[in-house]
Amino acid sequence: MRVLLTGAAGFIGCAVAEALGSRGHDVVAVDVLLTEAHGDEPTGPEGLHRLDVRQADKWGELLRGVDVVCHQAALVGAGVDVADLPAYASHNDLGTATLLATMAREGLDRLVLASSMVVYGEGRYECRDHGGQRPVHRSAEALARGDFDNRCPRCGRPLTWALVDEDAPLDPRSSYAASKVAQEHYTAAWARQADAAAIALRYHNVYGPGMPRNSPYSGVAALFRSAVEDKRPPEVFEDGGQMRDFVHVSDVARANSLAVEAVAARSPGAQRAYNVCSGEPVSILDVARYVCEGGEGFEGEPRVSGRFRPGDVRHIVASPERARRELGLTAEVPPGKGLRAFARAPLRASLTSPTRAGAARAARSTPGGRDRDDATESGGRRWTA
Repeated sequence: MRVLLTGAAGFIGCAVAEALGSRGHDVVAVDVLLTEAHGDEPTGPEGLHRLDVRQADKWGELLRGVDVVCHQAALVGAGVDVADLPAYASHNDLGTATLLATMAREGLDRLVLASSMVVYGEGRYECRDHGGQRPVHRSAEALARGDFDNRCPRCGRPLTWALVDEDAPLDPRSSYAASKVAQEHYTAAWARQADAAAIALRYHNVYGPGMPRNSPYSGVAALFRSAVEDKRPPEVFEDGGQMRDFVHVSDVARANSLAVEAVAARSPGAQRAYNVCSGEPVSILDVARYVCEGGEGFEGEPRVSGRFRPGDVRHIVASPERARRELGLTAEVPPGKGLRAFARAPLRASLTSPTRAGAARAARSTPGGRDRDDATESGGRRWTA
């Protein structure tokens, strides 16, 4: 098949382009190659078209003969400041809407969309006495005294985490998360109105070779790696018991290949979402331990600091079952193996991204001297569209 791939020069996009090519697909690679994301000498897959997805209505000839569009281009990051709302709305939502309208005009009716776990907000929780519960936000006062658990709103006991499936309510808690929900909603509307078919892939914490070094997208795994390289103990926020799913970029790329092939055979008129995850929950403390164990010449241990960022979710762990059952996706790289190898994997060069005052404020301390770098995703934003 002929697949148009947006965001093809990004961390995930490069891996997707390689995976699609290895399965015999003809890839039409597109990326705007913004300096803020790619530096002054950007590179990408061979034959890359340097185009902005927000101007997809001008692509015309490029879309002729395309069977499936695989849409990776996005502005990503924690989205912790309201000043970033216009940027997310422009690159993610307007870009997606323009692409979808152009696809309808050109008669293209198959799409794979890169979405994210952030659409869920908090994960899924259960009380031993009262069953499933949706916890309220953890208060700054509770976090400051070291009470990190979500508690049952009925009895006050700590809640236990459970796997989140794709039918969980959407609860975006940042500008980035809101933009990803909007992308999914635009795509679902397009599928119904244009009699088309779409798959949304909700990535969990992606890591692996080629990841940007110390960028807002890099997240906690890269931050831990940087500390180990500097022979510093990685700092773990809260008590380190936060549960997440870390998925290797090779598994994410394979998920896209499977989705591209699956959506081509789908009946029109519907969108289906899938978690893309390892299926092996891991604590943030164990993530730090794995990176320490894989670090060359490092013999230290992670440091659990108790620091926190108000608004962070406690646990978010995905169910892989729908993707396994319907796409045939089973992750091949377990977190323990992948994160140890990641400690020595080649990364992209560090970029100094110009950001607005809002993104700068996101990296500074909160009241009480609590640093606002997230335990799973650092503050600020990264341009990848």
